[in-house]
Amino acid sequence: MAADGEPLCRPVDDKDLVDPLRTVDPLGWLGGSIAGWNVLCLAAGGGKHSVLYATAGASVTVVDLSPAMLELDRQQAAQRGLAIRVIEASMDALPMLDDEQFDAVIHPVSSCYLPDVQTVFAEVARVLRPGGLYISQHKQPVSLQASHAPLGGGYQLQHPYYTDQPVPAPPRDNQVTARLREPDAVEYLHRWEQLVGGMCRQGFVIEDLVEPVHAKADSVPGSFAARARFVAPYVRIKARRRHTATTAKTLIL
Repeated sequence: MAADGEPLCRPVDDKDLVDPLRTVDPLGWLGGSIAGWNVLCLAAGGGKHSVLYATAGASVTVVDLSPAMLELDRQQAAQRGLAIRVIEASMDALPMLDDEQFDAVIHPVSSCYLPDVQTVFAEVARVLRPGGLYISQHKQPVSLQASHAPLGGGYQLQHPYYTDQPVPAPPRDNQVTARLREPDAVEYLHRWEQLVGGMCRQGFVIEDLVEPVHAKADSVPGSFAARARFVAPYVRIKARRRHTATTAKTLIL
């Protein structure tokens, strides 16, 4: 996908660098400045996220499993004179990173590729400093359950909610499928208790949660935007690591 220049693998556009912080943080979750922050872009290779955060003033480390995606980060950083640390690794195994190393972890949609999302949250909690931010985006469980095309006048739930097996691959016969499911990817549904509850169990406090709007009222029937009117594809979560284990126990009590 990186070699073919697929939309999900395209480097940052120059226009997005005019105001990079606004581009990456339109909701203002990061505050007015990230200058001097240590930021981990997790499972976020591709020459986009790392460049945006580095241009906004952060010291950036990007971790990704794909050498081809990381090469895009290297190329973009070299072209723009940015110092970005690049690491080839899985998002759930980060022994090369120190405890409490980062002020923020930015994690775009990718948790669906692992059967156990708890291992990711545990590693993120370990490398984040107390009070640090974890901003992540995930595929909504119902979006992975539902049909990609309307069936009998509506979208139908085709896959079980309680399962530890990969979600079956859909027929690759329309643009909606191409937008929602990457070719040949093995994906797992994570329930809400595993996503939100899982973060809380690893010592995070959820401060905000939004569902990015991809729906359009005048969308063509059967299109991605039409489906999004009925099934929200993603959820974006702002979480903050609690300061101490003692504080966490006090809050639970």
